[in-house]
Amino acid sequence: MMNLTSLAAYAESCRRLAERDFAGLRPVQVAARSEEYNAYPGLERLEPPRSLIILEDRLSEAHRERARRAVLDGLIFWEHTAAGEATRLKLGPKYLIDPADRSGVMLAPDYLAGGLVEPIQAGGYDHGETINRLKGLINQIRPLTLGARHLWQWAFEVTRLAKEYGLDPQTVLARQRTLLIVSEAAKDQIFAHVVQANFLGLKPENFFFMVQPGFHGLTPGASGWDFDPATPQRLHNHGQMAMQKTMDGQILRLDSKARPQPLSRDDYFSLLAEAADLVSYNIEDLGYLTRALDFDTIGLALDLGDEGFGMTMEIVANNPERPIKGGSCAYDPALGRDVVIESFRLRGLAPSRISHLNKNFNHYPNPAQIFRKLHEEALFMPVNVADEAVYFQPVQGDLNFLARTAFITRRVPTAIRAWKAPQDTLAALEAMTAQDRQPGFAEFIHNKR
Repeated sequence: MMNLTSLAAYAESCRRLAERDFAGLRPVQVAARSEEYNAYPGLERLEPPRSLIILEDRLSEAHRERARRAVLDGLIFWEHTAAGEATRLKLGPKYLIDPADRSGVMLAPDYLAGGLVEPIQAGGYDHGETINRLKGLINQIRPLTLGARHLWQWAFEVTRLAKEYGLDPQTVLARQRTLLIVSEAAKDQIFAHVVQANFLGLKPENFFFMVQPGFHGLTPGASGWDFDPATPQRLHNHGQMAMQKTMDGQILRLDSKARPQPLSRDDYFSLLAEAADLVSYNIEDLGYLTRALDFDTIGLALDLGDEGFGMTMEIVANNPERPIKGGSCAYDPALGRDVVIESFRLRGLAPSRISHLNKNFNHYPNPAQIFRKLHEEALFMPVNVADEAVYFQPVQGDLNFLARTAFITRRVPTAIRAWKAPQDTLAALEAMTAQDRQPGFAEFIHNKR
């Protein structure tokens, strides 16, 4: 049903899907049916996962050394997803959030008192103490956007690794290939930032971009369902992002004047075929700000790629005392294997019934294989209704149904730490402060900018 040859073909596929499945319905009726429409078949038969791989049980120093060598040799394709608009934070595009901007909204009294403090205060923190703590952290941190912090941390750690091995950092950085996924609203500013930063030391031809567009909502009319220009434009979630990467002309390079130069799909797949692993990072991950390179998971992914796995997903156990909502890892007896089922497909499953969660940190060993299959088969298209219009919301996690997937957990679990909502802001500012205090980090940025 889904045609992934171009964005126009994708949009037409969405329209036809609405025509096929929602004929004669109004958006309010689609909303009433959406949980059943989106639901993973056989939710009631799911069991706790059976085949989780404990990271520490599979690791050795040889794995870590292989991972370091793969990074130094430029065999890892780095993907940074930064198209989110920080809707719950009300701070604009995530990449461009700069808490140290003294003219920014974060220091406005009404934002401090409401947008940030109220959710934190609900946890028992003193109102005045919280405001003072937030202001103090904002005044301490360096003036860098979240996106700049994300990219500089990665380049900082690659540089540090090169020095540890007695190699020229510029030579090692020049070997790296990275893809930065941005929004339409922020793309011009981000393009200019990367060019001004001299592509962080990468060769310009190895620094790739993709612009993830928003789509108007679908509404029914006299001639059937169609995109309604009167509705807001919204992203079709990270599943659309994954599918867009397989379309022709969507991966871009920039020339010296920040003008986009598109690649053909075949050229992009050829680049993927040269990579031993594709690592997909989320820009809101706070742990990343002091540890961008995880040689444990890279080494294990490379090993699992040799065994025929095409995807690894990190799994964390849900807290039974305070269970949270998220993608559920479970055993499906009908398929005879563990799977990850994202939130849209859980039909309102109570968090207490989710024993294990997807941490949203994925590796794709030998990535050309899974993305070629994605281009051919596409993903399931869950539906959401907002502003009296229908928006499709495919999820990237569904890629685990297209390839042999390993589900990784840690003996000592790491908590999910991400800057998604106002109550996460204190932790985000503390993570930025810790990043700024890393020995050599400030000097590295100063010398590179």
